[in-house]
Amino acid sequence: MTDEPRLQAEPREGVPDVIDTLPAFREYCSALASSHGSLAADAERASGFRYGHDDWLVQFKRDGAGIGLLDPQALAAEGADWNDFNRAVGDAVWILHDSLQDLPGFADLGLQPKRLFDTEIAARLLGLKRFGLAAVTEHYLGLTLAKEHSAADWSYRP
Repeated sequence: MTDEPRLQAEPREGVPDVIDTLPAFREYCSALASSHGSLAADAERASGFRYGHDDWLVQFKRDGAGIGLLDPQALAAEGADWNDFNRAVGDAVWILHDSLQDLPGFADLGLQPKRLFDTEIAARLLGLKRFGLAAVTEHYLGLTLAKEHSAADWSYRP
């Protein structure tokens, strides 16, 4: 851990375009299928603005495939088959923080992680007093996350 946490305002590779068409979805699935390692996963909802746990943006990252920002609402309208995604990822370990928040929405989409690692549960088991994602990344990586969009209305388009 470094002495002074460094602000991580955006991904090192930059923010990719949102995937909201079938061709882009299939291209990302192909990249995932030819990549390797675990899969970082997160979902954004509109909890303070809409009732339910619908996902309005799902985010993934895997070595070799990069970051994928997927719009599940637009992809559903296009007829995306999330089984293509499941096959592409295979039995990779999904890494989530507070998986109980994201798994219901993932299940509604048809996403089926076969193996799971929850960084919040790990932080609790390791005895951290603060176990939110920002606290965990600051403690172990020396990074402070920019969280200004965490309470945004993700259902707003574009």
